[in-house]
Amino acid sequence: MASSSLGSSIPAPEAVQLLVSSLADDSSVVREASMASLRDIASLNPLLVLDCCYAVSRGGRRRFGNMAGVFQVMAFSVGALEKGESDAVFMGKLAKIATAEIISSKELNADWQRQASGLLVSIGTHFPDLMMDEIFLHLSGPATAAPAMVQILADFATSDALQFTPRLKDVLSRVSPILGNVRDLHRPIFANAFKCWSQAVWLYITDLTSDSPLDSDVMSFLNSVFELLLRVWAISRDHKVRVSTVEALGQMVGLITRTQLKSALPRLIPAILELYKRDHDDALLATCSLHNLLNASLHSESGPPLLEFEDLTIVLSTLLPVIGVNNERRRCSDISVGRKTYNEVQRCFLTVGLVYPEDLFTFLLNKCKLKEDPLTFGALCILKHLLPRLFEAWHSKRTLLVDTASSLLDEQSLAVRKALSELIVVMASHCYLAGPSGELFVEYLVRHSAIGESENLKAKGEPISPAQLRAVCGKGLLLLTVTIPEMEYILWPFLLKMIIPKVYTGAVASVCRCISELCRRRSSTTPMLIECKARADIPSPEELFTRLVVLLHNPLAKDQLASQILTVLGYLSPLFPKNISMFWQDEIPKMKAYVFDTEDLQLDPTYQETWDDMIINFLAESLDVTQDVDWVISLGNSFAKQYILYSPDDDHAALLHRCIGILLQKVNDRAYVRDKIDWMYEQADISIPANRLGLAKAMGLVAASHLDTVLEKLKIIVDNVGQSIFQRILSLFSESYKTENSDDIHAALALMYGYAAKYAPSSVIEARIDALVGTNMLSRLLHVRQQTAKQAVITAIDLLGRAVINAAESGATFPLKRRDQMLDYILTLMGRDENEGFAESSLEVLHTQALALNACTTLVSVEPKLTIETRNRVMKATLGFFALPNDPSDVISPLIDNLVTLLCAILLTSGEDGRSRAEQLLHLLRQLDQYVSSPIDYQRKRGCVAVHEMLLKFRKLCVGGYCALGCSGDCPHRKYADRSMQGNFSNLPSVFLFPDREVLCLGDRVITYLPRCADTNSEVRKISAQILDQFFSISLSLPKAALSSGLDSEESYKALSSLEDVIAILKRDASIDPSEVFNRIVSSICALLTGNELVAALNSCTAAICDKIRQSAEGAIQAVTEFVSRRGSQLSDNDISRTTQSLLSAAVHITDKNLRVEAIGAISTLAENTQPSIVFNEVLATAGRDIVTKDITRMRGGWPMQDVFFAFSQHTELSVLFMEHLISILNRSSLVKGDSHKGENTSSSTETHVEDDILQAAIFALTAFFRGGGKIGKKAVEKSYSSVVGALTLQLGSCHGLASSGQQDPLRVLLTSFQAFCECVGDLEMGKILARNGEQREKEKWVDLIGDIAGCISIKRPKEVRHICSILTKALNRPQRFQREAAAAALSEFIRYSGDYSSVMEEMVEALCRHVSDDSPTVRRLCLRGLVQMPSACMNHYTTQVIGVILALLDDLDESVQLTAVSCLLMVTESASNDAVEPILLNLSVRLRNLQVSMDPKMRANAFAALGALSKYAIGGQREGFVEQIHSSLPRLVVHLHDDDLSIRQACRATLKRLASLVDIINYSTLYDSRAFGSDDRTDYENFVRDLSKHLVQESERVDTYMASTIQAFDAPWPVIQANAIHFSTTMLSLSEDQHIISLYYPQVFETLVSKMTRSQDSVVRAACSSAFGLLLRSSRSTLWRGARLDRSDSGRKSNDPESVKK
Repeated sequence: MASSSLGSSIPAPEAVQLLVSSLADDSSVVREASMASLRDIASLNPLLVLDCCYAVSRGGRRRFGNMAGVFQVMAFSVGALEKGESDAVFMGKLAKIATAEIISSKELNADWQRQASGLLVSIGTHFPDLMMDEIFLHLSGPATAAPAMVQILADFATSDALQFTPRLKDVLSRVSPILGNVRDLHRPIFANAFKCWSQAVWLYITDLTSDSPLDSDVMSFLNSVFELLLRVWAISRDHKVRVSTVEALGQMVGLITRTQLKSALPRLIPAILELYKRDHDDALLATCSLHNLLNASLHSESGPPLLEFEDLTIVLSTLLPVIGVNNERRRCSDISVGRKTYNEVQRCFLTVGLVYPEDLFTFLLNKCKLKEDPLTFGALCILKHLLPRLFEAWHSKRTLLVDTASSLLDEQSLAVRKALSELIVVMASHCYLAGPSGELFVEYLVRHSAIGESENLKAKGEPISPAQLRAVCGKGLLLLTVTIPEMEYILWPFLLKMIIPKVYTGAVASVCRCISELCRRRSSTTPMLIECKARADIPSPEELFTRLVVLLHNPLAKDQLASQILTVLGYLSPLFPKNISMFWQDEIPKMKAYVFDTEDLQLDPTYQETWDDMIINFLAESLDVTQDVDWVISLGNSFAKQYILYSPDDDHAALLHRCIGILLQKVNDRAYVRDKIDWMYEQADISIPANRLGLAKAMGLVAASHLDTVLEKLKIIVDNVGQSIFQRILSLFSESYKTENSDDIHAALALMYGYAAKYAPSSVIEARIDALVGTNMLSRLLHVRQQTAKQAVITAIDLLGRAVINAAESGATFPLKRRDQMLDYILTLMGRDENEGFAESSLEVLHTQALALNACTTLVSVEPKLTIETRNRVMKATLGFFALPNDPSDVISPLIDNLVTLLCAILLTSGEDGRSRAEQLLHLLRQLDQYVSSPIDYQRKRGCVAVHEMLLKFRKLCVGGYCALGCSGDCPHRKYADRSMQGNFSNLPSVFLFPDREVLCLGDRVITYLPRCADTNSEVRKISAQILDQFFSISLSLPKAALSSGLDSEESYKALSSLEDVIAILKRDASIDPSEVFNRIVSSICALLTGNELVAALNSCTAAICDKIRQSAEGAIQAVTEFVSRRGSQLSDNDISRTTQSLLSAAVHITDKNLRVEAIGAISTLAENTQPSIVFNEVLATAGRDIVTKDITRMRGGWPMQDVFFAFSQHTELSVLFMEHLISILNRSSLVKGDSHKGENTSSSTETHVEDDILQAAIFALTAFFRGGGKIGKKAVEKSYSSVVGALTLQLGSCHGLASSGQQDPLRVLLTSFQAFCECVGDLEMGKILARNGEQREKEKWVDLIGDIAGCISIKRPKEVRHICSILTKALNRPQRFQREAAAAALSEFIRYSGDYSSVMEEMVEALCRHVSDDSPTVRRLCLRGLVQMPSACMNHYTTQVIGVILALLDDLDESVQLTAVSCLLMVTESASNDAVEPILLNLSVRLRNLQVSMDPKMRANAFAALGALSKYAIGGQREGFVEQIHSSLPRLVVHLHDDDLSIRQACRATLKRLASLVDIINYSTLYDSRAFGSDDRTDYENFVRDLSKHLVQESERVDTYMASTIQAFDAPWPVIQANAIHFSTTMLSLSEDQHIISLYYPQVFETLVSKMTRSQDSVVRAACSSAFGLLLRSSRSTLWRGARLDRSDSGRKSNDPESVKK
């Protein structure tokens, strides 16, 4: 009875109404929650949900904003109805609402319309006739409603074809009459519907083949509809209408009668074809429809084809261009659609071809003959596709196809060419090619295999690229050769004709491969030779040989051209003289092996030059073995005819020049040679560098046998430069023509003269060179501007100089006239402006410069001797090339080698005596210092190599002569130079021949090259060691008259010997330890230096120590340390001061930390081995200046002076002295002079600036001492640990006070010192704390910082705590507030570790209790925190006193003090006795409940946790009162379990577990150990609340109390707490069976939910209310509400009130 009463009292309709109203909420969360609740309710009472939705839907969209959601819920509810449960009348009303909404707008695809359509479809699954009647009703109504209704019918047909198809007659009977009035805008919808209905019929027929729905009436309707669509809609002006109509007709053609189809074809086919004319994107749809039409018309079991072929011509003509259009698609999506369209078109043609094969064949050929690119391309594609499939039907028409294909061979379209090429391959595979037509087609494939190289094609707008066409033709040609044996008789020897013509050049590789395949497959070559000789149109063997030899030029050509040509030459060798055949058998395999691995070949930068030389040698030896003059002459004539086959810019033309040159070298007929030289020059294009070079080399090759003939030709060219009338006229109007023409001619002339000199016999060259130099031609060469022309002129000058040198080697020595002028020419041709950067050279300029340097070296090395002006000019122009980048290495490396050689040559030819030579050497070396010390590896190596080479030359020069060309040992050049020198200086004293040691500046030079001995590059290390050896070898090899060093000769020679031993080891064993080698080098150098040289080296050590290479810098430091350690006693005070400054300067410039430490270690060594006071004074003075003038905190790499302090603090002897000095400075002054609560700082007077600077330097030094003192420094700090900690702690408070007023610098300085102190004494944790929170301005942060520091000290140094506490306890009485706060913060932590000191503890407790009334809230709470942290042994004695202080401070006016009191209460309750807590238990719990509603989340979290902590004291008389407090607080704990704050959630979980035993919950461990209890997910929280509610409802008698407390939380200031309270209360109500509780709280909760639902501004609250309604209704034990229905008479007034829903 109670259940019935409950069910009848549940206001389910009102709840559902609110949920439905919430579907229009602004928040998506609320809408989703309402939707979910309505779905749950709909599964239980779908009719009620439908009633409520019906109520709000009657107002339409104008009164309800989310009709889409309402229709969605209604559709789901209708779907949830069981069979027989639904009410046809009500469903009809819903259908009317849906249709009314649909037709209320002219829109056709809005979201609410789609959902309304879904509702109608759902209704149709239960009541198809009802739904259709409603739709039929509107079909006959306004015209605007019909499209939407038809769309619904289409959707219904798609979703339920089996129910729709039997009712198709009714649909057609209603739709057909209105079709005539449908506007174009809506016709696509109707057409789509007919498509869907037709598809449904086909599906119905497939599933139920026994019952056909197509009776006479349906057929009649379909026929009439078909006619209307065809006659009217298919010709509409609206493109969308036409497209959708054609798509529908394509589905309907299989359903109408053949008679109607036949009559419709004349109109239907044009309608479909019309789509192809407007938009190609519709081609796929139209083609699919067309394919369906062709199938239905041509392939039928009930009669003959309905279309004659003549009727199909227009269809086929329309389809052909579609293939080409879809072939042009380039986007990925277009490509996919294009392929589908292409396949459909092919299916259409195959469908026609199976019925009319001959007619289709004729049609396609006729289209090809029209030569319209789209039609031709399409026809060729169709022929290629259908030829294998209709082969038997088309076999008799082979001749026609061959003729038609022949007529298309001249087509220009690349697409047509590709299609024709593919068709040719297909034709060949079916034996269509034979006789001359076959050769014609083969030539076509060959010609297009060369396309793109022999023709300048610009295929703009073409869908096919030349590369694609070339690949297709090449593969097709190979297929003909390999796979079709019948083609062999066509291909041979016809393919030989394809080698010579220029147009086939790009296809030579493919042709050669095919020829090789043919020759390999034939058993004997004799028939092949006979066939070749029998045909007059086949090229001669000479023509084939010359053509193939020139084409060998590129070894990397595609398709392995070189290898293919060599293979063909091997097969064709019987065509040539017998001796050649035998020679080629050995030579051709070698050449093929060279070009076999192209990747390995490319690694050789000179591969092309090597390969060209191999070709020339191959040709030369072939000519030699022939011994047939007539054949050689014939071959020369064939070569001469080859020029027309190559363009001048083709490298093959250059090789052709050389081939003719080597051939003319073998000919003795001078007239023939002169004629061919004239022809060769006439055919050459000297404006192209490669062609020009080939011509020059060819002239040189000819000059080897016919020098006078070549020079005669060159003189004619010189005389005719610019002399023709045409050239003179052009030069008047075009300066560019004049310059370019002149550059080309002079470049060609220069190269030809140069190579003529190179190859000419030495015996006759002197007179020719003198005649050439004596003319004015060289001055004319200076004006060339192009880089390639400059290179040619420079090369020619170099070749002339080398010719002089070669003549000298042969014994014909003579000076080169105008040599200095030629050097000026070269420097000018280098094209270098003095202000131009050396690192920005272009590739061509680099080539020019490399050649120029080589030419300069050549000219410098010949007589006469250089003048001083020329020498300086050459040096200035060339030294900067050392800075060039390393890439391109193939150009830069030779350039640098040439530069080094040039410098050596300049050195050897410079100076008049020993001193001048030494000064010149030093000048050169100092110019190279920037490269020797460069950070770039290759520049250092270049510099060292250059230095070493020059020293070698200088030493040879000093010891006994030189060779200008760098030869070692006895050589003719050296003898010549020695005689010259002896002639000049034989009568002079040795002082003029040899330099003084001082001039060599060994100290400066040694410290420059010594770092290189420790370089990272092993080659640099070796070379630099040899450099030092050369220096001292030179110095010790000088005559004794030049020695004034004062060194012990015997010790010096021992040291030099040791150095040479090291060098020998380096050369022999590269794996030796570099450090050991360097140590030995330094030791030797230290013994070899004089005193003045040592001081010079030390004073110049800054640059060496600052070397860009770390290992080198370390080596320099090591050397300086060694020098000071062994010879420091020889230094004066001034030397010590200057050396210290040099070392400090180096330390300042070094950025690397470790390297700086090593440099500073050298300073420590200097102080240790000299006078430390002088070093200290320099260091402190430098540090003071840095602090004043620099921002030392931001210096790159850190402050160098700090590293110096580190070094002193770590030194055994220096640390004590240095620490004493720093402590004395700190004792005299204070870092922070002002420490009041205002944070003021006193200013310093002008007189104390210097002292302040020193003070700051001392503080930084002390910091460094703490941080870097190591064991030695730590020992000094340990003695005063307590005093240091106390002072730093108090100063930390003062500095934070200053920081709060904006003065940060004192705090930073002090924190740095404090951190250094931590590092020194080993308190790493303390250092981390300081680093993390040291600069925090907030008071809580720095107070916690001090406490953390105190904790670390107490753990690490317990013995120091007593003395520190004594100091800080007294500090609590200081007037400075910040210092009191710092002392309280430290004591609050130190007190935890002071249990063993009873007197100190008593003093501390007394002071802390006294200061809980301090005027500073910080001091009050810190004192309280200190009291609760005393050791447990002491706490037992002071518990009552401490709890009393806590109780008093819970009511403090400062919230931070209250928070501290709550936290301290948690701590005290962990160990306090029951006697101390129980008397004030209720007072504490009441105060805690007041704090649980604090706005501070930390306060709430601690208050919840403290309540749980007090639970263990509820064991006496206070138990009942405390339990009542717990029951009152339980709902608050539950709703805060899912608080926004994590700490509150955790505190509530812990407290609930502690209070579980007092709440009387059975099996609470299972409840509180579940995953949902510990999860932060809202779903898990709701699950836990449900489980807890079950326990409370079933086991507790205080549900009433819980409900009352929970309802109070409805008004909490936090939205999430309100939502939690709503969920908790509704969960308990849904689970409770207590009628009293339900009757008492259900109306209240329901009223609250309604209020919150309609008025709350928070979406989380409204969403909770939505879920709560569903929870109450879904979980109710009564089933009466599930049959409840909404009174439909007046429900709409309440639900449609726009104010009832929160927007």
